[in-house]
Amino acid sequence: MSGERADEGGLDAVVSAVLTGSRLLVSIAARSLASVDEAVTLPQFRMLVVLAGRGEAKLVTLAEALDVNPSTAMRMADRLVNANLIVRATNPDNRRESLIGLTPEGRRIVDEVTARRSAEIEKIVSRLTSDQRQALVHAMAAFNEAGGEPPTAAHPLGWPSF
Repeated sequence: MSGERADEGGLDAVVSAVLTGSRLLVSIAARSLASVDEAVTLPQFRMLVVLAGRGEAKLVTLAEALDVNPSTAMRMADRLVNANLIVRATNPDNRRESLIGLTPEGRRIVDEVTARRSAEIEKIVSRLTSDQRQALVHAMAAFNEAGGEPPTAAHPLGWPSF
């Protein structure tokens, strides 16, 4: 370890703590997603979240938002259409394009997974003291800002619309 890393306020300790917290949050997200009856993968769920946040969208727009190739987005959309979680409709402004939107069942899944995730996080955070919670709010706000992540208040679902 270089002297510079040691002088940065325990950078290794911070990275280790963030990695551990990240593992916990991924575990919560995975459990929340596994709680729904439908077999939805995390990338498919991300597509549902984008649609929940943005409303109807073109396939190319979804691919860009998810940072995947249009062909990958098309395969994901095909599976979600077959599962009755999204629908495709002809774009009234351009009949050569399709718009993709959530079905009521797709919206239910996004809402249910988000509620379960929120409840699990609340259960964990409730075990902290008031001072620890306040410190966590400040630390996470700084971490999110440094990473370019907008506040959750900007995303009512707790997930960005990507």
